[in-house]
Amino acid sequence: MDYLGSLVNSIFSMIFVIFLIGTVGYFLGAIQVKGISLGTAGVLLAALLYGVFTSYVPSFSVGGTEVLLFDAGIKTKFSLVSSIGTAMFVTSVGFIAGPKFFRNFNRSMMSYVYMGMITIGLGALVTVAFVCIDKNLSPSMAVGLMTGALTSTPGLSAAKEVAGEGADMVTAGYGIAYLFGVLGVVFFVQLMPRILRIDIDKERARFVAANTIEAGKIKRSLSKVDPFGFLPFFLAVTLGCLIGAVKIPGINFSLGNSGGCLIAGLLVGHFGHMGRIDMRIEKATLNFFRELGLVLFLIGAGVPGGVNFIANIKLAYFIYGALITLIPMIGSYFIGRYVFKLDIFNNLGSITGGMTSTPALGALITTAGTDEVAASYAATYPVALVFVVIAAKVIIQVF
Repeated sequence: MDYLGSLVNSIFSMIFVIFLIGTVGYFLGAIQVKGISLGTAGVLLAALLYGVFTSYVPSFSVGGTEVLLFDAGIKTKFSLVSSIGTAMFVTSVGFIAGPKFFRNFNRSMMSYVYMGMITIGLGALVTVAFVCIDKNLSPSMAVGLMTGALTSTPGLSAAKEVAGEGADMVTAGYGIAYLFGVLGVVFFVQLMPRILRIDIDKERARFVAANTIEAGKIKRSLSKVDPFGFLPFFLAVTLGCLIGAVKIPGINFSLGNSGGCLIAGLLVGHFGHMGRIDMRIEKATLNFFRELGLVLFLIGAGVPGGVNFIANIKLAYFIYGALITLIPMIGSYFIGRYVFKLDIFNNLGSITGGMTSTPALGALITTAGTDEVAASYAATYPVALVFVVIAAKVIIQVF
């Protein structure tokens, strides 16, 4: 019996759980209802369900041996999985967008800067409105709902720094709003083209043609260190962590690993070489890194999110979180369309960046059929990242 308990404990290792969630998640993501599917976000649903299950059954005994499914130590490990996944995903996005990102900077960049500010601004205004309307809603819980609804981990960290004794409430609110925050944006980018009756094939052809720019001449005598591009990718992640660690004095703000890796990916992807070393990576390899990173992020964030969701769920708070997700998206879409005259793909791409939604970009790439949409995401994301951190701190300190 001791052997059986030891065997079961070995089976329920982190490796087993991660790949089991991934397997179940891809099955769920493949289910289509009238052409709409979760896609890779199915992995998030599987991870959340596992977190919910472990909140009820954190351990069980087999043959006198206790098998732990979830504890504080495992939570830290899932956080590491999420961080690695985020770094892989945003670095890949940076490499994909880099060759064209800076060439488009002067032409349309300010539209994306404004879109990031507007999206976060609308989210903050809705949050403040709920604090004023519901006297039982504490600023700490409200900001937690906002950062969860906008799927912003840096915003969560910043809010916890200034919340003091309300830090646990911030985390609870984040867990409550995070599920709809992810799935809401994923479904939004799939449904909007259908609602507007847009011909995806024609729009894709027009979009790709408008965004086709010569990549510029790179030295032909470049040499690759490895055939898969691991060197430039690992270098970009390393540089990204260093960039993300730099703090702006006064507001104590930093881009964090996610923002830093995005910037590093953009820079390395833009220049394409370091001396005579070829720093370009094949598109197929970047797509693989991007998808794997997204999966690891969803698993790492989803399991702890499932635990927090059940422990702190309250219907009113869930509704607040859903509205903080929906109102900024809808408002930003119409502003992007009628004020900045953005086409559907750039509009939705900037919204995924403004909502700091990693899974939604993956869904948009699948819907659009081109990863060119990553450029508008990459342009909007850093701006939104800065403003959500500022908004989180201001709301807690003022209200």
